[in-house]
Amino acid sequence: VCVIAHVTAKTMPHEDAECRKGSAPNLHDPATRELSVVVPSYNEENRLPLMMDEALDYLEKRQKQDPSFTYEVIVVNDGSKDQTAKVAKEYCKKYGSDKVRVISLEKNRGKGGAVRTGVFSSRGKRILMADADGATKFADIEKVEEGLKNLQPWPEGMAISCGSRAHLEKDSIAKRSYFRTLLMYGFHFLVWFLCVKEIRDTQCGFKLLTREAALQTFSNLHIERWAFDVELLYIAQRLKIPIAEVAVNWTEIEGSKLVPFWSWLQMGRDLLFIRLRYMTGAWKLEAKKCN
Repeated sequence: VCVIAHVTAKTMPHEDAECRKGSAPNLHDPATRELSVVVPSYNEENRLPLMMDEALDYLEKRQKQDPSFTYEVIVVNDGSKDQTAKVAKEYCKKYGSDKVRVISLEKNRGKGGAVRTGVFSSRGKRILMADADGATKFADIEKVEEGLKNLQPWPEGMAISCGSRAHLEKDSIAKRSYFRTLLMYGFHFLVWFLCVKEIRDTQCGFKLLTREAALQTFSNLHIERWAFDVELLYIAQRLKIPIAEVAVNWTEIEGSKLVPFWSWLQMGRDLLFIRLRYMTGAWKLEAKKCN
C-alpha cells in the first residue's frame, strides 16, 4: 500500500498558474479587500440563490454600518451541467463585478479543486470558505471571526478558524440510519487516527483563514475531492498554524452531492494516502512567500 501510495502520488500540487499572469487577482499579492468569500458550486442552480441572498444581504448591511469594510464573493462554477453559472452571473449584474465574481471551470475538479481556484484568485485579508447550500447561517461568520481573533498573536500572520457541527452530533445521529452512523464514526476514527487529532468536525464547509494561512496551506494542497478539508488541516498542523474550532448553526439542506457509501469509501482511501504520501516523502511541504 505504501508503494502504491508513493508511486501514484503527484510530485507537487499543480499551482494555478493562470492566477499569476497579467492583472488577474493573485493570492501571492497583498490584500486589497477585508474579506473574500469563496463559494464552490457544482450543479447548484436551485440552492445557490438562497445562500447568495443571505450572504450578500449580511455583507451589504455590514458595509453600510462600517464603510471601511470591503468584501468580494467568488463563486467557482465547478464544471456544472445546469444553469449555476447563469444564476451566479445575475448577482454580478446586481451587485457589480467588483463585489461578485464568477470563475467557471471547464471540467469538474471536485470541491477541493474549486475552493483552491477561488482562494488563489482572492483579494481578502481573510478568506472564508462557504458552501453553496447555505447550510450554515452566514451571520455565524462573526463566530468564526471571534475564534480567529482569540488565537492572536498569530505566528507570521497565520491562523484558521473552523465552523463546527460537533455539538449537533447527538441530534443528527437520531435522524440517521445505523449504516450512515457507522460510516460517520468510521470516518471520524480514520481522520483522528491518520491525520487530524485536534478538530472534531473537519468537514464543515465554513472555514475562515488569514491570507497568510491560506497561501501556505493551499499552495501545498493535493486532494481535490471531499477529503481536501482533512489535508488542509493536516498541513496546518504540520506547519504549526493555530486552529480554532467554533460551534455554528447548521441545517441539513436537501440536494447533497455526497453519495453515502462511495463518497465515504473514496474519502477513506484519500485519508490513508494523505498520511502515507507525506510519511514516505512523496508529498513535501514547502513554505511560500507573498510578493
